[in-house]
Amino acid sequence: MADLLPPLKPIAIKERLSILFIEKGHLDVLDGAFVVVDKSGVRTHIPVGGVACLMLEPGTRTSHAAVALAARVGTLLVWVGEAGVRLYSSGQPGGARADRLLYQAKLALDDNLRLKVVRKMYAMRFGEEPPARRSVEQLRGIEGARVRETYKLIAKKYGVEWKARNYDVTEWDKGDLPNRCLSSATSCLYGVTEAAVLAAGYAPAVGFIHTGKPLSFVYDVADIYKFETVVPVAFKIAAKNPHNPEQQVRIACRDVFRESRLLERIIPGIEEMLSAGEIAPPAPPEEAVLPAIPNAESLGDAGHRA
Repeated sequence: MADLLPPLKPIAIKERLSILFIEKGHLDVLDGAFVVVDKSGVRTHIPVGGVACLMLEPGTRTSHAAVALAARVGTLLVWVGEAGVRLYSSGQPGGARADRLLYQAKLALDDNLRLKVVRKMYAMRFGEEPPARRSVEQLRGIEGARVRETYKLIAKKYGVEWKARNYDVTEWDKGDLPNRCLSSATSCLYGVTEAAVLAAGYAPAVGFIHTGKPLSFVYDVADIYKFETVVPVAFKIAAKNPHNPEQQVRIACRDVFRESRLLERIIPGIEEMLSAGEIAPPAPPEEAVLPAIPNAESLGDAGHRA
C-alpha cells in the first residue's frame, strides 16, 4: 500500500508552524511522519513537513530515519542546550542553490555592493534611510547606539530593570532574568531564520554586517525582525518573573511568529535586501554540464530538495 502513496515533497516555509521543541524523547518515523516517543512509551505525532524547525533539547535521541525524513521535507534539525539557549549543531534541510550562493558571495565580496546591501538592511530595520556617505563600520556604530537605546525603551515600557545586554555563553544560568529571556527568545528567532535562509538557497555563514561565524547571515537577517518580535516578548515575560521563564518565552515566541506572519516575510525580505546590490544572479558558464535529469517541480522553496 505504501508504494501507492505519492512521494513526499517539501511545502513552502510560509505555510509551516515555526518551531517545536523536543525534550527527553526519541524522535523517529512512524507511518511516514515524525513521532516522538517519551520514556513511558507515549507517542506524539508531528505533522510531516509542517514544521520549519525542530529544536532538539538534552535527553533527545534521533533516529537515522528521522534525519533522512527531515532532509526530504525540509525541516531544520537544531541541537540546542537546556531551555534552547545554546546551539550545538544543526542539520541542513536541503541542498543549497549554487546560483544563489554565487550571487550572495559576489555581493559580499565587493565593497560597494556590500555597502548597498548593508544600507538596505539598515532601512528595513529602522524604517528610514541611513545617513549618506557612511561606511559599513560607521553604520554599525550608528546601529549599535540605536539598538542600545531601543533595549532601554522596551525595558522601560514593561517595567523591567535593564543594565545592558550581557551574558556568558559558558554560564547562562548566572545571567540576570532579562538577559536569560532574551537569549532564549533570540535562539528561537535564529532557528526559524536559519531554516528560511537555507530554504531560500543561501549560505548562513556569508554575512554582510556579521562575519566569522557559521550563522553570520542568519544574524544579519534576524536582526531586522528582532525588535518587533522577540525582544518585546522577552521583556514582557521577564516582567512577570515566572517560575519557568525560558519555557514561557518559547511559547510566546511561537505565538508572535504566527501573529506577525514572520515565516511569510523572511524569504521575500532576503530577496529585497540582496536586490539592493542591483546586480543579477550570475548565469551558469556556457561549458557547464546541465542536469541530465531535470529537477522535478516542488511545492517547497528554492533551497529545498525536490
